Amino acid sequence: MRKRILTLLTGLLTGVTALVQAQNNDDFEIVFTDDLGKLEYIELPEAMTQEVDSLLALYHSRTYLEMDTLCTSNDINPEYSDEVYIDRLQRMPTVMEMPYNKIVRQFIDRYCSRLRRTVSVMLGRSNFYMPIFEQALESYNLPLELKYLPVIESSLNPTAVSRAGATGLWQFMLATGKQYGLRVNSLVDDRRDPIRASYAAAQYLRDLYKIFGDWTLVIAAYNCGPENVNRAIRRAGGSMDYWTIYPYLPSETRGYVPAFIAANYVMTYYCEHNICPMLTNLPAHTDTVEVNRDVNLQQIADVCGTDLSMLRELNPQYRRDIVNGSSEPALIRMPIPVINRFIELEDSVYAYKAGTLLSKRALVSVNESKQYSRRSESSASDNSGRSSQGRSSSRYGRSSKSKEKSSASSGSSSRYGKSSKGGSSKSSGSRSRRRR
Repeated sequence: MRKRILTLLTGLLTGVTALVQAQNNDDFEIVFTDDLGKLEYIELPEAMTQEVDSLLALYHSRTYLEMDTLCTSNDINPEYSDEVYIDRLQRMPTVMEMPYNKIVRQFIDRYCSRLRRTVSVMLGRSNFYMPIFEQALESYNLPLELKYLPVIESSLNPTAVSRAGATGLWQFMLATGKQYGLRVNSLVDDRRDPIRASYAAAQYLRDLYKIFGDWTLVIAAYNCGPENVNRAIRRAGGSMDYWTIYPYLPSETRGYVPAFIAANYVMTYYCEHNICPMLTNLPAHTDTVEVNRDVNLQQIADVCGTDLSMLRELNPQYRRDIVNGSSEPALIRMPIPVINRFIELEDSVYAYKAGTLLSKRALVSVNESKQYSRRSESSASDNSGRSSQGRSSSRYGRSSKSKEKSSASSGSSSRYGKSSKGGSSKSSGSRSRRRR
């Protein structure tokens, strides 16, 4: 009886544990049954697993976004048939294919249900960033629907950093970013600069299209790299169709293209799903000013009487608030009224708390007093030892001769240990290996 109860309790605990794990996993992957009746697990893009509070905490969100109190839509996500989704996707003005299937439907449902608040915030934040994305894509004659890539890459957070170290709105890895001219050092990370990163992303997407000639494969390669896509193509017998090579792609990439299609859908048809975008009060017009000297954003904020958080948000590429203008001319983005005050008070800005906020010293002196003291002590010791030089030299001489004699007679001693016959060559080899 006791054994049965123990077995029953074990089974209940196992079931509860499995349920908790399933709920936790549900935050990071989509699970559904495929056409063959098998469970398929698709990893969510990392941006789709982030909490909406992290987006609301950003300066632009806190300062310029607010809820639309006049929006009367209820918070219920209506159900639509497959035919409605197919029709809406086909009516979108896109060059890229926007096909529909049950995987795409899973991602649309995720955005329109569990991620409704995130979509609402992203719709508000899109007013800051979409014009930048569109201008960069247009300059390289790329499809403008690619502007929704940062939606699934970073949820429109310019300071986002993935578990793998990808950074910024477009989630550039370090090597790829440098390959496309983005500076990354202790003070600057251009991957976080919305403008520079957008133009670098446009160049990268253009180069990927030169390789694959298919925009869907370009999206897949943007996520997992062209090597993984080429490997999947080879394993699929040379097919260049994304949905044919789909089983051979990494787990996240299998969900990446469906997520991209879903992002295009929800950013277009959010009203049909009762999602109210946050209202955007765009900040004052901004421009850039070039500086040729080092300056800390705190200096500008204090002297020009502006908000440091605003300057950080407008210049996210400066990792520690320091603009290293003395290394090469650097640009700082500010509202136009602040730029006017900066130009008027420029000398005062550079001088303000420079010793504290720009604390790297250009010249230092060395305290040599202790060194001279030791040298003096050493000289005194040498002088005192000269009187006994004859006596000590003979003593050390005998010791030295005995050591030489001992070494010559043994022939087998080694600093790396004792050895028998042939040991000297072995220890010599050991000595050379250690040197390498």
